[in-house]
Amino acid sequence: MYIVDGVLFKSQQFAKINPNDIKDVKVIKDGNATALYGSKAVNGVILLSTKNEIYKNRTEKEITALLNKSALISSEDLNNEEYDSFVENAFESPNFTPLSTFSIDVDNASYTNIRRFINNGQKVPKDAVRVEEMVNFFKYNYTQPKNKDPFSITTELSDSPWNTKNQILKIGLQGKDIPTTDLPASNLVFLIDVSGSMSTANKLPLLKQSMKILVNELRSKDKVAIVVYASAAGLVLPPTAGDEKKTIIDAFENLSAGGSTAGGAGIELAYKIATENFIKNGNNRVIIATDGDFNVGLSSDADMETLIEQKRKTGVFLTCLGYGMGNYKDSKMETLADKGNGNYAYIDNIQEANRFLGKEFKGSMFAIAKDVKIQIEFNPKQVKAYRLIGYENRKLRPEDFKNDAIDAGELGSNHTVTALYEIIPVGTKSNYIGIEPDVLKYTKVKDNSVNFSDELATIKFRYKKPDGDKSIEMVHVIPSKAISLESATENFKFSAAVAWFGLKLRGSNLIVKKSSDEIAALAKQGLSNDPDGYKAEFIRLVTAEKLLN
Repeated sequence: MYIVDGVLFKSQQFAKINPNDIKDVKVIKDGNATALYGSKAVNGVILLSTKNEIYKNRTEKEITALLNKSALISSEDLNNEEYDSFVENAFESPNFTPLSTFSIDVDNASYTNIRRFINNGQKVPKDAVRVEEMVNFFKYNYTQPKNKDPFSITTELSDSPWNTKNQILKIGLQGKDIPTTDLPASNLVFLIDVSGSMSTANKLPLLKQSMKILVNELRSKDKVAIVVYASAAGLVLPPTAGDEKKTIIDAFENLSAGGSTAGGAGIELAYKIATENFIKNGNNRVIIATDGDFNVGLSSDADMETLIEQKRKTGVFLTCLGYGMGNYKDSKMETLADKGNGNYAYIDNIQEANRFLGKEFKGSMFAIAKDVKIQIEFNPKQVKAYRLIGYENRKLRPEDFKNDAIDAGELGSNHTVTALYEIIPVGTKSNYIGIEPDVLKYTKVKDNSVNFSDELATIKFRYKKPDGDKSIEMVHVIPSKAISLESATENFKFSAAVAWFGLKLRGSNLIVKKSSDEIAALAKQGLSNDPDGYKAEFIRLVTAEKLLN
């Protein structure tokens, strides 16, 4: 529930509020929320007040007009945004490429960035679309792990909604939900960009309001420090107990933007503070909040990658929070998160800040497994060709799977991770496969008594404990049992719809059907588990994007 200046707001309205207008944000949870606002507040209440109570006693029409005015942005402001380009994964034959290996990805920055474009009535840049981040923005109803491993595994095989002759294999991981009281103490160092590029309403002002939500989650045993960087880097708040909330919030409120961006120096200082205050068996993390515009010092992605790989060895994890538009540097933010044992979110509005930093605080800030890798061996008796949907920047070589020196993604408490493969079954004719070479002599199975005819694939996982150096392996056999799309779970239908929309936005040449109406219809079949309305919002975005073309 969202209440602004005493007025009940819809989630779509709340997302459009100008951060410059915000005076205060409070979050009320659990019994306190329902006691004050009834059963509709079962998921909590965000109370927001504006500086001049501009929405107080306003009609619905007046509120809409004010919100639309504050949300206006010129398309010219987007000319300096930077995204890494990549080529989508092609189909591969299990006869010649039997292993598919990749790192998990819990980032979801791409989805919120896409949402920002569509909400502003702008065409989504192709390279801003990372399909796996779109799929993993949403929570799926997977079973909790029941053994000593930190996550459970769920697989499902059904029909492809965009290529009817093909199949989709869904792989779902569910991280163990650890009660907040059992979470280790946190040593958090915020690294805040206060350069001149952060002065606009959707950057530093929104960042300050976001931090209030995160500070609300801190406990007395947690420690917080704040480092800023512009023309130089400096410590503005030494390590402070998490229950000294006013001191921490005041430090954020006193920040102002100006100067150029010495990003490298800021990172050095933040990790120095984090390592000096390192908590053994604790949650040690640097949280970078910026538009990614590192334009002084270590300016290239390669230099930044080398630096952050060195800092990863300290045992300090990393969270990257992206803000703003116009000169937003997605490529640098993704580099930092991918190479720093980290995760990456794009905060497009205060609603997203509440989701990532409030409701999903445990999953965003507490790792239960790191360097999580997946390797699948497909059975050529069942699979003619396969392709991994998304994860282009997360693919690994087969030999990297057992190499503990190779970095991979982290999994947070109660996090879900979903990966999808498109499969061309044996006996299916396809235009997506070129001339097929002969089966190689030495790769044939010699023992005819072992044919594995009932297996689609074998999937292996490797992960390390958050403070560990040696990986642990899990193995799961996927049966060759497909069900119809109509009989598939809601998890399958909704995740497939999100992937389908992402492939459409990227202009994929590997999908036959591209109807927004069909995408929305499939998504609607997976709507039941949607307490916060994020899935319903996705359907609205699909419909809105159709009108932009």
